[in-house]
Amino acid sequence: MAAGSRGWKRCVSRPDTFGDVTKDAAGAPLSHAQVIRNVVDEAVLADQLGINFIGLGEHHRADFAISTPETVLAAIAAHTQNIRLGSAVTVLSSDDPIRVFQRFATVDAVSNGRAEVILGRGSFTESFPLFGFDLRQYNELFEEKLDLFTELLKQEPVSWEGKLRPPLKGQSVYPPVEHGRLKTWIGVGGSPESVVRAAHYDLPLMLAIIGGDPKRFAPYVDLHQRAYQQFGRTPQPIGVHSPGYVAETDAQAREELWPDYKVMRDRIGKERGWPPMSRDEFVAEAEHGSLYVGAPETVARKIAATVKALGAARFQLKYSAGPLPHEKLMKSIELYGNKVVPMVRDMLAA
Repeated sequence: MAAGSRGWKRCVSRPDTFGDVTKDAAGAPLSHAQVIRNVVDEAVLADQLGINFIGLGEHHRADFAISTPETVLAAIAAHTQNIRLGSAVTVLSSDDPIRVFQRFATVDAVSNGRAEVILGRGSFTESFPLFGFDLRQYNELFEEKLDLFTELLKQEPVSWEGKLRPPLKGQSVYPPVEHGRLKTWIGVGGSPESVVRAAHYDLPLMLAIIGGDPKRFAPYVDLHQRAYQQFGRTPQPIGVHSPGYVAETDAQAREELWPDYKVMRDRIGKERGWPPMSRDEFVAEAEHGSLYVGAPETVARKIAATVKALGAARFQLKYSAGPLPHEKLMKSIELYGNKVVPMVRDMLAA
């Protein structure tokens, strides 16, 4: 069982963001450009607090400002010293695996070895028509491009052949990663096929758990371990990504997050045929689901419980939520770094 793993003893709690378009003091939406500059400031603060990773998600829609995480990560690299820099996620299905590798190898170079990438199919589909890909090939595109990307990770001349692009014959790709191998995760939303795919390619698994009791993902963790047993290899780490928000008290955190979280949730839900979110549903997610909102100790206890239940080696908190203002995000990051992360570390060590 997942709880039998002791990888969680070394778990690291880390933040990530999609660059949600936030609002100013008057309630008007900020420009995408300003949001991106604010994300850089948020990452700089995280670095100053000793947080050792930040992840940026890729989206191609009006409500999120970041379409090229690696570009923003390069800017962050120039203003930070220690924080590791990754995507959350990179939509590999609608991109070129060689270009993705080159861009992250470049971020790794300018950051002196701090880059990593989480590859996924994405929870939105806007990038497919934008870049001329057929949604009917949704699964086939990811499978083939992931297969090529794992060949690039070997940093040897690539000879590879698929169905959706011309073959490569002894082709070298530049720049190479300077030291070792580019750290690469597979991000999944909870399909058994995706879990087994990560094990097949021997890559760490990042579970995107955005609703419901996180323990319901324990069967996927068990499947991950069984797959590795069948492949005769030592399992790679498992991580968890979920939304959350930290304030001084539980009541303050809920009151500050609720209006903007509902805006985001209802906007996305309308596209997907979901009913509007009620306050009771919000409270239920905060108390029993996968919304990590509250005072530092409340959030820390909930993270620690999830990490132990799933045997996770990493927990990533999506700290942005719709138009929730930048100033509140900065305070949430401050509390997360100064209080939540040390508490989680102590709870897991006990």
